[in-house]
Amino acid sequence: MTTSGPSGARIRVLIADDQEMVRTGFRFFLSAQPDITVVAEAADGEEAVALARRERPDVCLLDIRMPKLDGLEVTRLLAGPDAAHPMRVVVVTTFDLDEYVYAALRGGACGFLLKDSGPALLAEAVRAAAAGDSLISPSITVRLLKHVTAPRTTGAASARPTLPTEPLTDRELDVVRLVALGRTNAEIAAALYVSLSTVKTHLSSAQVKLSTRNRVEIAAWAWQYGYVQPGG
Repeated sequence: MTTSGPSGARIRVLIADDQEMVRTGFRFFLSAQPDITVVAEAADGEEAVALARRERPDVCLLDIRMPKLDGLEVTRLLAGPDAAHPMRVVVVTTFDLDEYVYAALRGGACGFLLKDSGPALLAEAVRAAAAGDSLISPSITVRLLKHVTAPRTTGAASARPTLPTEPLTDRELDVVRLVALGRTNAEIAAALYVSLSTVKTHLSSAQVKLSTRNRVEIAAWAWQYGYVQPGG
């Protein structure tokens, strides 16, 4: 089953990477998918921002280390809290350094993949982002855990997720734990024997209580406060 963009047409994707071979490889694979089309390519961060704002793709695939503007800054400009019309951003990089992962997710990215995750996972991340969901490389989940539970400096501490003002229900916590393990809404519904709409309702409620912007920040909260342990 495929997932189309908001209009029911193919999912429109922008690829931003300073290496032409990477862009070519991503374009070749994604263009071969029946539900995805590449509408723009950028070789640096400034070009990525300009093309994204002009083309309004459904999903932006961004490398981190790019000339002029790096992928973290591009993510903030396109998907961050100050973006007038936030876009769906998936960061795809060779670098899984803790600070990069956390900065990208806090900057508004709805997914984070390593380039060696494989083309199938790349396509799934695009589909998940277009559907309002998210996908993070399994190995990144551990990196995220290490980063959000590590001691912070004063400057970094302000970015940490806070405790909810209203406690989560047991069922909301069940959903949050599965989100933190990288499960999709459909997988969560199957695991908990509830409908997809029920999962979305619990997620929406948890997001409000936790003051998070997306499921990635929900996952970060769960890892930070010990609701999930390595190995699931």
